Amino acid sequence: MIPLSEPALHGRELEYVADCLQSGWVSSNGEYIDRLERALAEYVGVDHAVACNCGTSALHVSLILSGVHANHEVIVPAITFIAPVNAVRYVGAFPVFIGCDEYCGMDVSSVRHFLAEECSSVDGFTVNKATGRRVSAIIPVHVFGTPADMDAVLALADAHGLAVIEDASEALGSAYKGRKCGGLAALACLSFNGNKIVTSGGGGAILTNDDALAEGARYLTTQAKEAGIEYVHHAVGYNYRMNNLLAALGLAQLETIEERVATKRANFAVYERTLGPTGAGQLLQQPAWSDANRWFYAYLCADAPAKDKLLRTCLASDIQVRPLWYPNHLQTPYVGMQAYQVGRALWFYERLVNLPCSVTLAPDEIAVVVAAIEACRSAT
Repeated sequence: MIPLSEPALHGRELEYVADCLQSGWVSSNGEYIDRLERALAEYVGVDHAVACNCGTSALHVSLILSGVHANHEVIVPAITFIAPVNAVRYVGAFPVFIGCDEYCGMDVSSVRHFLAEECSSVDGFTVNKATGRRVSAIIPVHVFGTPADMDAVLALADAHGLAVIEDASEALGSAYKGRKCGGLAALACLSFNGNKIVTSGGGGAILTNDDALAEGARYLTTQAKEAGIEYVHHAVGYNYRMNNLLAALGLAQLETIEERVATKRANFAVYERTLGPTGAGQLLQQPAWSDANRWFYAYLCADAPAKDKLLRTCLASDIQVRPLWYPNHLQTPYVGMQAYQVGRALWFYERLVNLPCSVTLAPDEIAVVVAAIEACRSAT
């Protein structure tokens, strides 16, 4: 089978993990956690990185640190993996779903219209007219590794008093206007899930330039334990720290990130060149401000029947492909919650297929995938 996105383990992973086992440091302390955090901060260009057990934990803690409380609202994309939406509910807040731009990212113009037309200022806070709840934050997601328009998001957030949490889970190695993703807002989150370009099998991180936010992140992710030998806790904390074994794996992966991203971009170019421009299907492109890591290769079919046919054809041929995430505002826990200008999100869902994109993807495997796509095209 040609996998969708499998881990590439060709660095010092075994050496580092074996070192952990031999040293006995396998839990939430150990030198590899510190080394990974320093390497992440240096690579992205921020002052602090706090390693977590997963990207969802990073999002949850970032919402708390951003002052999002119960019965607040947070602006989120209708199209993204559901993790940031669920994290909003973890703190008792409510998502407001915003539709897509032409690159499948959050549509900043829709955010602008929502804040201008559907909200008002009450006692210095932005309040949703329909619900009476305070809108306190926004989570832009770099979908498929393509950066959202962060300058526009930050300007709107500043004008309306919103915290910004940059979800860079898919975008380690991407750049926005020459700046690394993960360093574009006061708080940013990463994921090292198994399908990411850099993986620790599971894990994530919180990135920030703010000393107090970094200290708060370390405190909350370690059960809010006070310093010292006594077990004293002045807040509700979480068991969210990464362990040393996963950090060792992640560090080895991070050491080869430039090679990994270069391979991703090169394979995308092969797909693009081989498939060619066509009205019957094309690869999703990126905006001028973006230097995407090409984490996923999103192929747009002509319509919903063409998408279904391509999915069936590939899966029957042992080619692992995946449809776009089901729109979040239609997911059972979120039906009936506010969704604003989401028509294009539905349009993308009806057409988009993610193609095999592993760092280990071979040229002959790309040729097999392209042949399956061309067979579907010729049959329509």
